[in-house]
Amino acid sequence: MNTAIYIRVSTQRQAQAQTIEQQLEQLQSYANRQGWQIAQEHILRDEGYSGAHLNRPGLDRLRDQVAMAQINRLLVLAPDRLARNFVHQTLLVEELQSHGCQVEFLERPMSQDPHDQLLLQIRGVVAEYERTLIAERMRRGRLSKLQAGTLLPWTVIPYGYSCSVEHPRDPAGVEINPAQAAVVREIFSRYGTEQISLVQLSRHLHDLGVPSPTGKDYWTRSSLRSILKNPCYTGQVFTNRTRSCPAQRRRSALKPIGHKSSTRQQDSSEWLLVCQIPAIISQEQFDAAQMNLRHNQQFGRRNNKTHEYLLRTLVSCGQCQSSCFSCTRGKGYRYYVCTHRTAKNHLEGNDQCTAPYIPAQQLENIVWSDLCAALQHSESITQVMEQLQTGQWLPQELQARVAQLQRAQSALQQQLERLTQAYLSNVIQLEEYKRRRAELENQVQTLIVQKKQLALQAQQKLEIANLAHGIEEFCGVAEW
Repeated sequence: MNTAIYIRVSTQRQAQAQTIEQQLEQLQSYANRQGWQIAQEHILRDEGYSGAHLNRPGLDRLRDQVAMAQINRLLVLAPDRLARNFVHQTLLVEELQSHGCQVEFLERPMSQDPHDQLLLQIRGVVAEYERTLIAERMRRGRLSKLQAGTLLPWTVIPYGYSCSVEHPRDPAGVEINPAQAAVVREIFSRYGTEQISLVQLSRHLHDLGVPSPTGKDYWTRSSLRSILKNPCYTGQVFTNRTRSCPAQRRRSALKPIGHKSSTRQQDSSEWLLVCQIPAIISQEQFDAAQMNLRHNQQFGRRNNKTHEYLLRTLVSCGQCQSSCFSCTRGKGYRYYVCTHRTAKNHLEGNDQCTAPYIPAQQLENIVWSDLCAALQHSESITQVMEQLQTGQWLPQELQARVAQLQRAQSALQQQLERLTQAYLSNVIQLEEYKRRRAELENQVQTLIVQKKQLALQAQQKLEIANLAHGIEEFCGVAEW
């Protein structure tokens, strides 16, 4: 029987304090006493990942290995190391057990005894409540300090300012850095008045010999854009300017969508004024820069649809795997060009790609010919679609995942009922009842969304299956 160990710490500070090594030592000592041998590849760890989310690289590898029957027993120090959320704990344990993996918690051995199962669920609920309570206290405390103007919202001091070393987030200690402030004024003056591009602005600063905030020879477009969009240079410090959202775009057609989240700027009506600091530029200069940013974005190459490209956003560089953009040169000659070949990316410190320009017409003709040839041979398409279905999606797996979500939803409904009974019996106050009920209802909504996503995936697979059955008829009717 193959045994694995899973260990996790939430913050880098905990990782540096060797708490993850302490977990590993306890679990290995227990395994040695039991006579279990643990391979190095079966020691899975997540350092600096919160237990509130399932998107963890070590946990993903664990679930993949269990699904492939490479692990039969899993050792974890405590349930909250596996997940902080009660629903996530339930889903993970049921998923692992459904694949024949036995889950053991060192601090609380678990059996099929109803009392042990009840205690495990109670510990999961308590861990989730503790995490939510700590996060809520920190959020409310930070918000009250921001509203009182006694705490700066940033963790990195904006370029052009300096703060007190002893109290780096005290608004009273913010001062203008004269040398950097002169650079900030130059950036806003050049970009807002002369209406140049960010690449031209980067070249201009390089010609002046001004290093970037990180000490590099060239300023990146992102660093220049962050300065131009920051209203603190007008003397006003705002919070709640941006919000985090999941990544939705892929950097290349050959690469998957990233797991990291991206930021989106909130509407100015959502901003919260924290305090006033010394201003470096005027409001008119800031507004002029914002107008130029909107103008360049509207008429940028990525938003210019003057010329038609059959493979727009679908071409990737065969040399460096980066995405290719479309451009027109000379007398209407169309090309696909690697983004790492252009000067703007070379200025940002990336290695310049040496891949040649790809003539758009020739590439489009080749792709179109291959597409027509593939549609004329329906047996190859049918074979690919059969391979797409085999081994990647099973109705039994879908039914099992739906059943797990339904059980989790039923458990949440029972918690809602018990919570209501506790309120009616005057065990908890109204405010506590409202807060905990809102949390449970949010979890129920999350499960409903997951069930809808599973149903959508199943529908897509069925559509592929139906298309595979009728592909011969489709290819026979179409004229290519």
